[in-house]
Amino acid sequence: MGFHAFEEQVARLNDVLCAVNLLTWDSRTMMPPGGLEARSKQIATLVGIARDMATGDALQRSIEDARAELAGAGPGDRRLASVEQAAAATAVLARIPASLVRSSAELKTVAQGAWTAARAADDFAAFAPYLERTLDMQREIAAAIGYADHPYDALIGTYEPGMTWARLRTLYGDLKTALIPLLERARQADVRQDILQRTYPVERQRAFSSRIASRFGYDFDRGRLDDAVHPFEISFTSSDVRITGRFRETWLPGGLFAVWHEAGHGMYEQGVSPSLSRSTFTTDFINLYAVGGASFGVHESQSRLWENRVGRSRQFWDLHFSALQAEFPEQLSDVTTDAFWRAVNAAQPGLIRVEADELTYDLHIMLRSQIEADMVAGAICVADLPAIWRDHMKASLGLDVPSDRLGVLQDVHWSSGMIGSFPTYTLGNIMSSQFYAAACREPGVAKGLETGDYLPLKTWLTDNVHRFGRSKSATQLLVDATGSDLSIDPYVSDLSRKVDDLVA
Repeated sequence: MGFHAFEEQVARLNDVLCAVNLLTWDSRTMMPPGGLEARSKQIATLVGIARDMATGDALQRSIEDARAELAGAGPGDRRLASVEQAAAATAVLARIPASLVRSSAELKTVAQGAWTAARAADDFAAFAPYLERTLDMQREIAAAIGYADHPYDALIGTYEPGMTWARLRTLYGDLKTALIPLLERARQADVRQDILQRTYPVERQRAFSSRIASRFGYDFDRGRLDDAVHPFEISFTSSDVRITGRFRETWLPGGLFAVWHEAGHGMYEQGVSPSLSRSTFTTDFINLYAVGGASFGVHESQSRLWENRVGRSRQFWDLHFSALQAEFPEQLSDVTTDAFWRAVNAAQPGLIRVEADELTYDLHIMLRSQIEADMVAGAICVADLPAIWRDHMKASLGLDVPSDRLGVLQDVHWSSGMIGSFPTYTLGNIMSSQFYAAACREPGVAKGLETGDYLPLKTWLTDNVHRFGRSKSATQLLVDATGSDLSIDPYVSDLSRKVDDLVA
């Protein structure tokens, strides 16, 4: 009994959640449309079993027995930390009714299928009833978890513990104040984006992006790349971590950078210490999700670091543009390295978040966060969302939205019930610059980036971020690795330097 029994209980729970991840991956990549209804019930059943296991007598007794066994352990003892972390998280989960957990899990799968069909048909009305039900359930979940100031706080906190809507609004305000002048300057740069809209065969895009992902350090022996309507990464322990992409023949950056983004997520999960597999530190008890990332924001910091700090740098393209030209000789024979670098860094407001440049990306996130907060608070009716979306896009980015497919239906998150997760993308952007700056202070990392050897950077990230899984909080990881808590300064500095180069 004692701690060993506790470990066994958590391992079994983690196994069930990995099975849920596998069914989810299949439903979003390979499952035939006809399997949707049955799959939704399969996932709901497993999630219900996982909830019962997490809050049930066996795990709770093992927590108490482990506490008794570790009574003499010091506050830094990792075993005790895992027990207390599980105890705190399962106490929150227990406040959410079992029926609500199961219903939410079943709705998620069905709603994703409805969203996919509605997006293809540009028919928001077909998706609206599913979003209504999702919002009702998310409000119930927020009320069950509890909050002090705003119901959105409870939902944000499941993805980024400790973050609140009030703190986010202040952070967004400070960041927007810095971004708007940079965007205005960057739009004066002489940039040709038409070169990115030539015909680039998808299989060659896939081949090039995969080679670079492998060079970054994504291990295809423990992973794979598939297609999805919306790119994502998902893992079943660090030994099997899968990524997806979305390629278009006439928009080269969309495919390349999506793969490198998801590879960043994948390397995080592959880098979690094997000793933490099937443990508290690879289990999100509240969201009932098998994951090694400390928080969603930290996870996004790793994907955005490889996508933007590395993949969109001039240094990167100085090294690799010739290889891209060799892959696409007809399309790029008349293009210089400098012209290509400028093209993939052009600051041009666009409709699609996942294809946004660095200076407008966070404006997309701010828009979605405000809409989510208003929806959760009951200030927005679902039927009014398309018009509200168009109004926000016009006010934030000066764009007219021609269709719901390019507007309110573009993101998978609401169909997945992930209301409260959008802010973690901006938090990830901010943290990516903090981690990158700290890593580059190491001479070996800086030298590797100059020569195209990415192992030193990946090793630094593994040693300082990945290997800890969920055993450290986001704040603890940041402070230990960088010496600072969350700060927009390194991020703004990175963007300012890039704008200076673009307009030079």
